[in-house]
Amino acid sequence: MTVDAPSLHDPLIRPIGLTGVLFTFSDVLTDDANHMALAFRAQIESQAIAGVIETSTSLTSTYVSYDPCAVGLNPLIARLKDLLSQTKPSSLGSPMGRRLWRIPTVFGGDAGPQLAEAAAMAGLSPKQAIDEIAATTVRVLTIGFAPGQPYLGPLPQNWNVPRQSGLTAQVPAGAIAVAIRQMVLFNAASPTGWRLIGQTAFRVFRPEATDPFSLRPGDEVQLVPVSQREMSALRARQDGSNGGASCEGGS
Repeated sequence: MTVDAPSLHDPLIRPIGLTGVLFTFSDVLTDDANHMALAFRAQIESQAIAGVIETSTSLTSTYVSYDPCAVGLNPLIARLKDLLSQTKPSSLGSPMGRRLWRIPTVFGGDAGPQLAEAAAMAGLSPKQAIDEIAATTVRVLTIGFAPGQPYLGPLPQNWNVPRQSGLTAQVPAGAIAVAIRQMVLFNAASPTGWRLIGQTAFRVFRPEATDPFSLRPGDEVQLVPVSQREMSALRARQDGSNGGASCEGGS
């Protein structure tokens, strides 16, 4: 028996354990599926649905955690499907409001030793690669792997470059690494199979802050090229500016 691929209007709906239900809009990453997953979560969060405890998103899915003592699975799915029929990808955004972040980034050199390799795979020179990334407003597609760590994208199609066949032993906190039309902004030093192309002084996870997670799914991000000297100055600042990043919109 074959199962039809999920779609924006007819997602795959699966119970997860005894207290969760998952709506999957695509079995591969697409911009539309990510938009819908984020918009559907925002739609759910805007309602006071009895029994719903928490929501979250992955690249193409929306997960709902619920209290089975407060609501049954079938009535909950019926309610969520009704909400889904009212959801459009254009309603993308956090229920707290959309935000645009501009994050200073140093590309290439010691900060991004694999920039030239990644750029060549994208059919670009290193300068062209920096210019193209800087001109692309990416979105926080999802948060994953580590606390507050964003997957940013999608980049243009020519950036559909594969992961490495092996691992880089360690990239630092603030590293920007690229693969499969996405970038990861690392929250801590970590091994990775993605190519290291730059670094920021931006901290995506600040456990000492009232809101420890700097970015939210659906936020937009622009990486602003700066020199290594400017990056060193940003790292030396003690004014709470979080790597010189600025944020517009939202709350």
